[in-house]
Amino acid sequence: MNRRQFFRSTIAAAALMAMPAAAMADTSRIDVYITGDSNIINFWNNIIKPAYEKANPEYTLNVVSARNNIAPIVERTLAALGTDADPQVDIFDENDPNLPKGAIEKGLWVDFSKAGLANYDKLNPVTLETSFGLPYRGTQVVLAYDTTKLSPENAPKTWAELVAWMKANPGQFTHNRPDTGGSGGNFVRRAIHEANGRDPSLFRIDNYVAGESDAMLAKGFELLKEIAPYTYGPGSYTGDNMQSIQLLAQGVVTMVPVWSDMALDAVNKGVLPETTGFTQLTDLAFAGGFADMTVPTNAGNLEATMKLADLVLSPEVQTKVVTEIGAFPAISWDHLPKDLAAKYAAMQPASIPTFPGGPWVSAISDGWFRTVAPHVTR
Repeated sequence: MNRRQFFRSTIAAAALMAMPAAAMADTSRIDVYITGDSNIINFWNNIIKPAYEKANPEYTLNVVSARNNIAPIVERTLAALGTDADPQVDIFDENDPNLPKGAIEKGLWVDFSKAGLANYDKLNPVTLETSFGLPYRGTQVVLAYDTTKLSPENAPKTWAELVAWMKANPGQFTHNRPDTGGSGGNFVRRAIHEANGRDPSLFRIDNYVAGESDAMLAKGFELLKEIAPYTYGPGSYTGDNMQSIQLLAQGVVTMVPVWSDMALDAVNKGVLPETTGFTQLTDLAFAGGFADMTVPTNAGNLEATMKLADLVLSPEVQTKVVTEIGAFPAISWDHLPKDLAAKYAAMQPASIPTFPGGPWVSAISDGWFRTVAPHVTR
């Protein structure tokens, strides 16, 4: 499909010829809006773009960094829906299809379950939250540990086993403050889940109630108070995600919670040694999530964009998701090289719990500093 069907009639074709060259180039250009960091932009430019353009030489990928300015671009796309206006965007690499409110009901986003993508059936079911978003890279908090000090067969697999290991190995575990990074923040949230029946559904973006909800959080803080004397220091917490990785790399501690993508990238770059092991709790995993691509139904080059979406889910690109940016693949690991899947078998998620933001964020940080770590300066 050409961009917004400019060639739908001879009148449209004549109007196109009168346009400046830059506008004419739009008919063969796919605009990709990136909300991720420079590593994600580089991944699109260095991995996806050349692969796609080689397979589809009539099209050019235009990779645009949007960062925190995604909302007005989505609003512009919604405003163009049902008109002949070209929103000048074909795909978002990370975007919540539930926003803006009513966008799905108005028909803004492609339903990928009905799009006929050849690689859609390869998706790992745990990555799917909605058929209007197409997951392609993920991250989840896992436990990273030094296998020269702790053998994989003895690595904790449940919260109870983790607590028992910490008590048997005082000072060999730490995490960052929950207000300075998600690896420590989601360790705290895992304790809250543990203290509330391991039921993530109890915590939603719209159900925080001061007092009542704080009592639920307090149960988790009590668990964290119990293990605080056995952490490095004791009671010393790192300043951010990377500091936890650095303490592990230096051999100061044996185990830390980490973001899977940061840890895999650290191993690939030699920051963490190859002897680093990973484990995930099997009674209830740590929180995480997947970046969902969204494609507007009024994308100018919709057919070509769907070929792009399918390419991103291909085993070749998904392998690069692991090796180049250290993220989880969205497709099942059995579609990736066997040696790669075996290497990271312990990290493969059977579930990916989530924890809402909004008022929960400040309530968790405030409660942790007040209850668990009153000696730590904010």
